[in-house]
Amino acid sequence: MSTDSSAPVALPSDMELVLKVIPMPGDTNGNGDIFGGWVMAQVDLAGGVLPARLIVGKFATVAVNEFIFKQPVRVGDLLSFFAAITRVGKTSVTVQVEVYAERRHAEQRYVKVTEARLTYVAIGDDGRPRLVQPTATPAPG
Repeated sequence: MSTDSSAPVALPSDMELVLKVIPMPGDTNGNGDIFGGWVMAQVDLAGGVLPARLIVGKFATVAVNEFIFKQPVRVGDLLSFFAAITRVGKTSVTVQVEVYAERRHAEQRYVKVTEARLTYVAIGDDGRPRLVQPTATPAPG
């Protein structure tokens, strides 16, 4: 199956917009694209928004279960980060994050540039996993 992954796509309606950011020239790699580590850090921040609403107290990223760079991110792209909780366990919350770039010269056409699945674990003051103890049921995406 061959698809053009750079073709404009519709934004997800079943996920929540949790972050928007514009990468700057200082965030580039040697090729002039945005450094993948910078994108990963933004995904981690975006992925933590929904668990922060669900978990009472501290939590930390425990795993990056999957991370796929689908297209390069360019300086000046307006990045939109969408997230949805996919699993709530005894001590952890797993989140799906999708990142879409609004290309500067494409008149609000979005391209999916990254997708990832991360797991966050509730931690106690001793730094060890503890029960999630949800505050409330998360709102649907």
